[in-house]
Amino acid sequence: MLRRIARLFVIKTRFEAFAIIYALALGATARGAHYLTQYPGWPGKLLFGATLIAVFMAGAKILDCLKYERATKESAEAS
Repeated sequence: MLRRIARLFVIKTRFEAFAIIYALALGATARGAHYLTQYPGWPGKLLFGATLIAVFMAGAKILDCLKYERATKESAEAS
C-alpha cells in the first residue's frame, strides 16, 4: 500500500514535470513580488531574480533527470 502511495510522488512524464515547474514558478513570482514591496529598489529586484533563477535551475534538473531515467530504462530493456 505504501508503494502505491509513493508512486503518486514520482514524476513520470514531461507534462507532469512542466506542471510542477509551473507551480514552482507561480510561487517564486509571488514570493518575488513580496520581496519587491518589502525591499524597494535594487535589493528587491535582486531577490526577485534569485527566486526565478532558482526555479530555472530546479526545472532544468527535473527535465534532465527525466531524460536520464528514460535512457537508463531503455538501455536496461535493450540488454
